[in-house]
Amino acid sequence: MMETREKTLTSDTCKEKLRAVQDTLDVLGGKWKIAIISALSFGKLRFMELQREVEGIGAKMLSKELRELEINGLISRHVCNTKPITVEYELSVYGKTLQNIINEMINWGINHRERIKEQCHEQST
Repeated sequence: MMETREKTLTSDTCKEKLRAVQDTLDVLGGKWKIAIISALSFGKLRFMELQREVEGIGAKMLSKELRELEINGLISRHVCNTKPITVEYELSVYGKTLQNIINEMINWGINHRERIKEQCHEQST
């Protein structure tokens, strides 16, 4: 009976963690959101600046992704009283809580790229 209870607790813990991962992926998933968050981690950007920073994203997709990030409280949108009107985006305080995750992804990506380079070099020699 004790063994069954332990399996249930382990299974429940696993399910809880998997739900948490899925929740995170629901908010950050897709091709562009993490790139947008990464670009904004360096400071405020206007729409066109952000589009230049996130290579390959179209205006319509950027607009959609920004709306979703704003709805989830990860970015702030500021309309500046200029002629013509400009809009600036920045990470919210809540969005900045992702910084550690982004930094870990950067580190992993750098290490992975080096690993692949080494493997290619080893195969060519």
